Formats: sequence, structure tokens, C-alpha cells
Amino acid sequence: MNKPIRAISTFCLLLFLALMINVSYLQFWAAEDLNEHPGNARVAEAAFSRERGAIIVGRDPIARSVESDDRYEFLRKYPKPWLYANVTGYLQFASQTGLERSQNEILSGEDPRLFVNRLVDLVRNETNKGGNVLLTLDPEAQEAAYHALEAAVGPEGEGSVVAIEPKTGKILAMVSLPSYDPNELATHDFEAAGEAYRALEDDEREPLLNRAIQTRLFPGSTFKIVTAAAALDSGDYAVDDLVPSGATYQPNGVGNVIDNEGRTACDAEKITFETAMAWSCNTAFARMAVELGEDALREQAEEFGFNSDSFDDLPSSVESVFPTGDLEDTFLAQTGFGQFEVQATPLQMAMVAAAVANRGTLMKPYLVEEVQSAEYETLETTDPEELRSAIGAGAAQDLTDLLVATVDEGTANVAAIPGLSVAGKTGTAQRGDGLPPYAWFTSFAPAENAEVAVAVMIQEAPGKDISGGGLGGPVAKAVMEAVLQ
Repeated sequence: MNKPIRAISTFCLLLFLALMINVSYLQFWAAEDLNEHPGNARVAEAAFSRERGAIIVGRDPIARSVESDDRYEFLRKYPKPWLYANVTGYLQFASQTGLERSQNEILSGEDPRLFVNRLVDLVRNETNKGGNVLLTLDPEAQEAAYHALEAAVGPEGEGSVVAIEPKTGKILAMVSLPSYDPNELATHDFEAAGEAYRALEDDEREPLLNRAIQTRLFPGSTFKIVTAAAALDSGDYAVDDLVPSGATYQPNGVGNVIDNEGRTACDAEKITFETAMAWSCNTAFARMAVELGEDALREQAEEFGFNSDSFDDLPSSVESVFPTGDLEDTFLAQTGFGQFEVQATPLQMAMVAAAVANRGTLMKPYLVEEVQSAEYETLETTDPEELRSAIGAGAAQDLTDLLVATVDEGTANVAAIPGLSVAGKTGTAQRGDGLPPYAWFTSFAPAENAEVAVAVMIQEAPGKDISGGGLGGPVAKAVMEAVLQ
């Protein structure tokens, strides 16, 4: 072989080796990173064109893929968009929110548990299909929660409802208003989708926000359940005791004077624990909070789930907050009835009610009941998980009795259901500066063996008198009746 040919051969061999090294690197080391790179349009287009699995409530899909006759083979559709938007989220090119995001691997068919299905599809020369996600939501409870909340807050209002099965932690209803139509965001007309998204982003009422898990507000008097639990669990108070109260209370003679907003049943220096809860006496719970001390109250709040996040099934949930650091008595007193810096999400207050209803045991809340193959074969079922014992069983029973009395004889009687024992608590949280308050209502039923615990939050209700009992109570009642019917 003469020299020029040898040189060309050597050069070609080097090029071949370089090509093989590069191919090996791309196939075996860099493939995963390249596939997941947000700028990889081929992967994004293939994923967007794929037939995703369905998100199912009861027997009906609330998100599914239908064939499309444009450049993408399938289009995501949401049959009941307004009812479930804040749970499903929406699918767009290279992005997802809600369950579309948290369950993306199973819905897109990329989950390792679907490997055999992908292999079968490959052998059959068929397009890979995504798996399905079955939710814990009760369709009747979800409908009842949505329509009752919509009626309570009005067309311009804002609020949320969460219902939980206390014994398991299953989420039976999760509603956030205002809602939106995810079909407008999932359309293949990207210009129209962009306009729809900008309109939602510019809406001051933040319809894209899932208020059930992403909005935390002062819980107001519904937090008295936490204070009462700390008091009963401490052993220093019993359900039949007289507790300190009074027409007004000013801790250590400094700070704001606390009163009972006209509830004269609270005015005596000593009142029964039942009267304090039934008539939501601010002075009684403020005094108890100071007597219990900051550490005991914080520990009790954290046992119920404050200052942590135990909900995994949807992205971007926020922690409910009990303040840390040394609290002066004037602030600790306000914390005892859900003001100062204590803040909670609707999911958190539903967890508090559910733990009391479940004899003190707090279950981990979950929304995904089961993941399935495209042929509806079960791949995994969620097992209920006990988070912790939030309060002792005896204290939980005593607290239940106080909350039943609050419905039977006190401020929460709007949630009473004939023939059924219902436990409940109202809450109205002041936010100052002449603004209307936030309203809350939390309840569970049947009180002796609860099947459902509910939390209702009213953030805005233009043109209406906002109160926990007046607006939140009927919503909670409607949801409890829907579950128990």
C-alpha cells in the first residue's frame, strides 16, 4: 500500500472510531439526559402526539386523549373541565400541571411498570399507550362541593372545599374557585392556547391556583379545635371542667384587648368547656393558649400536620404554618383562636377534623387510588398510611362531644342533618384594614363513626355577609349529605 492510500485509510479509520465513540456515548450515557432536555423538540413532539392514559373518577374519565387530524395524532380533552380543572391540571406542549404533571410517567407510558406493555406494543407494531390513573374522588361529593361553594361565594367569589375519608385519608372532594377550562389550554392551536393562558394569568382572582393546597389563610376559630385538643390531651383540662373566659382579656395587661364579638354566653369569668366551644369564646381559648404555653400548642399543631407537607399526589402544595420562635403572651393568645401568624390550607383543616373523627389517628391524605395499564390492569393500589397519633383516643372522643354540642346547640347548627349526629366548628378570621373576613367551616359525620370530614374556606364573596356558619356551613352539609346518601 502506497503512502497516500495508507494515510487516507488511517484517516477514515479514525473518523469511523470517532463516530462509534460518539454513537456509544449518545446511546448509553447521554440518551436519558437528551431525552429529558427541555429543548429536545423531537421528544417533546413525540410525547405530545402520544395517546396518554385517562384520569378516572368513579367510572368516568375526567381527562382522556382523542384522535386528532392535525400534525399531532392525539388531543387531550377534559369532559368536565370546570369541575375538575384544579385537580387534573392541563397538558400543553412540553409542559403539564396538576395530575397531568405528577402522574406524567404513567399517563405518558414511560413508567417502568409499563415496560412489558411497551414491549408488546413494539412487537405488534402498535403505538405505545399510556396507563390510567384512578382517583379517590367521590363524583357526587365533588359535584355537591362545587355547586354549593359556587352558590355560597357567588360568580365573583373565591374559596375551596376539601373532604376526606377519616379512616383511610382518601380525598373525596377537592374544589377550588374560581375554576377554568383546561381544554382552552390544551388545544393544538398554540396561539389560542397562549391567549387563554395570558388571560388566566392576568385574572386577579388567580383561577390557576388550587386553593385547596396552595392558599393558606388565618383559620380563625376552626383553630380552636387544635387548642382544645392540646388542652384535653395535656390532662390539665377535662371536658366537664369550667374553663377561664370573661367578656374581655388582655394578656399581662398589654397588647390588644380580646373580646367575644357580642357572644354574651362567654362573658362569665368561668364557663363550661362545652359553652366555650359551642359559642366560640375567644377569651376562653386565648386564656387556655397562654396557660398551655407556646411549646404545647405548637407541638399539638404539628401533630395535626402544621409546619410539614404530607401530601404528595399534586405538585406545589404549601405547608400550613404555626409560628416558630418565642411568642409573647399577647401573640400566643391570638394564636389560640387562629389569628396572629398561624395559617392553614383547606386540606390542613380537613386533616384536623379527620384526625379527631378517627379517634385521634391522622391518616396520610391521598388522591390517587390506583394506577393501571392501558388495558385497565391494576399495576399498583395505594394503601392507607397512618401518619401519627395526633391526640389520644379519649381526648378525641371528648373533643367530638364538644363539637357535636357546637352543632346541636351552638354556632355550627346550620350543618345539622336530621337523624344524624354531626360534629362541626365555625371560623371567621379577621384580616384588618376594613377588609371582609375569611370564613371557615369544618365538620364530620356521623360523629360516632365518621365517614367524611370536610373543610370549607371562603376567601372572597362579593356582596355577601361573610361568616363561617352562614356561608361555609351549608356547603359542608351538602358535601356530607352527598357522601352519606
